[in-house]
Amino acid sequence: MYFCADLILARMKKHFSIGLMLLFACVAFAQTHIQIDDPNSWSASTALTPYIGQTVIFDAPIVVSENSGSNLRVGPWRAFEPLCQGIAGSAAYNTAVHINNSCLFSLSGTSGYHRCGEKIYNLKATVISATSLTYVSGEWRGNKRADLEAGLPDLGDYRLLICGFNLENYYTTWGSLGARSYADHQNQRAKISKALKKINADIFGLVELQQGNEAIEEIVNDLNSNLPKRNYKYFKDATSGTSQKVDYVYDANVVEPIGVPNENNTELPYRKKMLCFREKATGEKFTYAINHFKSMNSGGADRRLNEAKSVVQDYNAYRNNRNVRDKDILIMGDLNCHAKTEPILYFTNNNFLDLHRAFHADSSYSYKYGLTSYIDHAISSESLYPQVTGMASYTINSDEDDKYNYQKSSDLSMFRCSDHDPVLVGLKLDSTLSMSFEPYINTAEILFGDSKMVIQNAYVTDERSYYAIYRITGQLIEQEEITSPIYEVTLPDESGVYIVYIYHKGQTYQRKMIVR
Repeated sequence: MYFCADLILARMKKHFSIGLMLLFACVAFAQTHIQIDDPNSWSASTALTPYIGQTVIFDAPIVVSENSGSNLRVGPWRAFEPLCQGIAGSAAYNTAVHINNSCLFSLSGTSGYHRCGEKIYNLKATVISATSLTYVSGEWRGNKRADLEAGLPDLGDYRLLICGFNLENYYTTWGSLGARSYADHQNQRAKISKALKKINADIFGLVELQQGNEAIEEIVNDLNSNLPKRNYKYFKDATSGTSQKVDYVYDANVVEPIGVPNENNTELPYRKKMLCFREKATGEKFTYAINHFKSMNSGGADRRLNEAKSVVQDYNAYRNNRNVRDKDILIMGDLNCHAKTEPILYFTNNNFLDLHRAFHADSSYSYKYGLTSYIDHAISSESLYPQVTGMASYTINSDEDDKYNYQKSSDLSMFRCSDHDPVLVGLKLDSTLSMSFEPYINTAEILFGDSKMVIQNAYVTDERSYYAIYRITGQLIEQEEITSPIYEVTLPDESGVYIVYIYHKGQTYQRKMIVR
């Protein structure tokens, strides 16, 4: 009897031990999943503090927001300049402020070089503190150098490619601006040359050129050498010295200028020009205005507002010139203004369209100084807008670590050739088009963290237009009136498949949208 009891007790201990081992094994392999939904309320410190010392997995992709330090600065949303997201004090502005203050955290332990904008799917990391994690594993996707080397952004079915590009002080003399030595200049020249060759635009509008002809002549010579099928030309002028100017480089095989550039010297000389070009293949015309407004740390915003007003005034006078007689205009360049500040709002309040917003909602950028933003603009008149096939920043610079610039690195690739990204616009000129064509949505698949879509061309003044978003199961999420030609819509919080309906001029248009 005692023997049997001891046997039973031994068996019980054995099974109990096995059970404990299985329990501990389950605990050891359990992973805490961090879920992220509403950017208005999610906080990294609040979400991560309970798991200090543990390993977690993020259910949403995490994006690199800053890569210049020893550790990456990451989060579920990128740190955008609030004034590129909304007017100061608006809900969109306040959301961006919250994201920048609360949603980012430090990630150490990654290997290799990672550009801003790369996304980490299924990020597994150990929580070191409320805002600091160590990388364990994850799948890195998108925005790598190889992706940009593969080709330009999709600009649609264009015939003309237009580029606006701040070259970050391109000088052929050495001093306080630009290159500090001949060797510096040769490195800068090599990087810029590779970038311009890759872009291969029909017209370049270049910013921060040396005042004089030497810098632009050198650029044109390199372009014609690298692209022998092109026939690039530029305008010689009487400027001299080492201050800055803007100017044009154009392929004379493709377009011809009508006259010479019109100078606008409000606030600063040689930094606002416009010129009408005729496309040789079709005879169609458009005016291209290239600009460099006064810098943000030099005078108040009212000075840049004066410059915006002067561009519109110049445009109204210039287009009535007997040799031009054309209302299509594309305004580009470094305007040193965020999207939702007075100078840009002056354009959009006067029937011009911000192409960053039209094609990329609130996810567009061209420049990063701590926060991601765009101060390099592409703005079209209403008449030109239907002839724009696409617009995008070519993000070869703003997403790079500054250590790869020509003064700090032996890297002679096109990456970080400037502190500004080139801004590209595709045009298919056709003066018979108007704003009355079929409405559409700028994208059908939205990655988690890109918070808006844009409905275009559905605005009419004589009758109301609406949009409605339904779940794939048929549940109505929201329905609102469309009140502008470029109408931004905040996406549903949850990932999934949705159907968007647009009710416009008695017709119903339907589009599937995937949020993931």
